[in-house]
Amino acid sequence: DMKGPILCLSGPPGVGKTSLASSVAQALGREFHRISLGGVRDEAEIRGHRRTYIGALPGVIVQAMVHTGVRNPVLLLDEVNKLSYGNPLHNPSAALLEVLDPKQNHKFTDHYLGVPYDLSRVFFICTANTLTTMPRALRDRLEVVHISGYTMHEKERIAERHLIPNNLHTHGLTDKDGKAALEISPEIIQEIICKYTAESGVRELDRCIAAICRWAALKATDGDAAAASEPPPPAATAAPQSVISVQKEDLVDILGNEKYSLGVAHRLTTPGIA
Repeated sequence: DMKGPILCLSGPPGVGKTSLASSVAQALGREFHRISLGGVRDEAEIRGHRRTYIGALPGVIVQAMVHTGVRNPVLLLDEVNKLSYGNPLHNPSAALLEVLDPKQNHKFTDHYLGVPYDLSRVFFICTANTLTTMPRALRDRLEVVHISGYTMHEKERIAERHLIPNNLHTHGLTDKDGKAALEISPEIIQEIICKYTAESGVRELDRCIAAICRWAALKATDGDAAAASEPPPPAATAAPQSVISVQKEDLVDILGNEKYSLGVAHRLTTPGIA
């Protein structure tokens, strides 16, 4: 319950900022709730509406506290940099100053409740893609942690340990024993990373692997339909189910033509150098 800094995870999309915040809550043994601030343009969405208005509701902070049911959850304020700052009369960042200031949030006042509410035990974590659009007064209250993009080696490990197993399970390409009906070699993963994705995170890589799984599921379905039309072989000669393997030639049919070419700049003659 010690008061600590308000963390702000800053980095490009898809590098795992939200997953990291969820892992922090799991490691601390606290309840976790995510609040999306993208497009929030009114202070009342943070502080709540007064009860004199029809359809009045508490703000998103109090609603999150009600949802978690505890006084010390981990609240993720996602996409803080995408708050709408167009109208100075209803600036939502001004309401966040009281929420995120450790010296003020022990008496946070929601307009719907009308009484001070203690937020000092809440562990706030913010995420942002960039800090340039964030007001300076808000940025000064945050402890910024910069998260860079993944290297090719890291993307390969993430694909092998997480993306491929999750997609195989989602598309029904695993049997009861956990054996996969699709094999994606490390060479294929490298080919996808170099020629079909150009991102800091792994979202596009995940979509490419999902497309390969759909292709494999369709191919397995066509094979089962063709086998059903033929007479079944004797039980003694029945062969085990074959594993579908993806080749580099199949990527053009699945993902289309190559989108990126690695190393083009190195192959070109550099102007100004003899």
